[in-house]
Amino acid sequence: MSINWVMLDPSSPTAFTPLPHESTLYTSPPRTSLSLASLNKFPGKEPFAVTSSTGRVFLTNRRVIYIPAAPTTTQPGAQTQSFNSFAAPILNLHDTHVTTPFFGPNAWTALVQPVAGGNIPPQHAALKISLTFKDGGAYDFHTTYERVKERLQQAVDVARESGHIPESARGSSSLPGVNMDSVHLEDLPAYEETGASVPQPQPNAAAVGNPAHHTRPQDQQRLESEAASAAERREQDTFSPPAEPPPGYEEAQMSSVAAEVERRLSG
Repeated sequence: MSINWVMLDPSSPTAFTPLPHESTLYTSPPRTSLSLASLNKFPGKEPFAVTSSTGRVFLTNRRVIYIPAAPTTTQPGAQTQSFNSFAAPILNLHDTHVTTPFFGPNAWTALVQPVAGGNIPPQHAALKISLTFKDGGAYDFHTTYERVKERLQQAVDVARESGHIPESARGSSSLPGVNMDSVHLEDLPAYEETGASVPQPQPNAAAVGNPAHHTRPQDQQRLESEAASAAERREQDTFSPPAEPPPGYEEAQMSSVAAEVERRLSG
C-alpha cells in the first residue's frame, strides 16, 4: 500500500498512467468514497487516517487504485500531507468482504499491508480500508477482485513450490521469480461440443452383418404397413366384447331384484 505513488495522467486528474503490462479490469462509478485508518490507537502511538468522500476505484491485474475527485489532506493527528492517490498490490489486501447495512450503500472493507517507502508511518503494520460504493458496484468489484487474486495467488504458490522465490523474499510485497504479467486472468470459455466431437449415430449391428436388412424404400414402407396390420389384428384377437349376456344372467338379475324388494317390505 502506498499514498501518492500513482502516476496521474496529466490530461485528466482522475486518470492514472498504468505500469508496463498493466490493464484495467474494473472502474467504479464516480461517487465512491475511501476511508483509510490505523487499527490500534494506543497512547503514544500516532494514529493515521485518510478520507475522501468522492472518487473512483480502479482494479487492474496488479493493483487496487483509488483517485479522489479532488486532492484532500490527512486528518489532524497524522502527518499533514495532500492526498492525491492510493494504491495497493492485490496480494497485500487481506480479509476482504462486502458489508451491507440496513440503510446506506454497500461498502468493501479489507486489511491492507503497507509497502516500504509508501508514505505510511513505519509503526503501522496494517491499516483498515473501506470503499463505499454510493452508486453501486460493490459486489461487481469484489467478484472481479477475488477472481484476480485467486489467479495471482496460484502463480505465487507454483513459484514457491518450484523454489523460484527465495526465502528472504517470502512475506514481502515484491516477489522475484513470479511473472505477474503472464498470469491468465480471463475466464475460460464454456465447453461446447464441436462437429468433430459430437457422437454420430451408428448403424444397427444386425443390419451391417446381414445384407438382407438393406432394403429399398418401397420395401421398407410395405414391411411397416404389414407390421401395423398384424399388430391391429393381434389387438382385436386379444379382446373382443361378447355379443350377448352370459347364460343365467337374466335369472340372476331377477332373483337379486326380488330379494331386495322382500327385504324392504319386511323392514
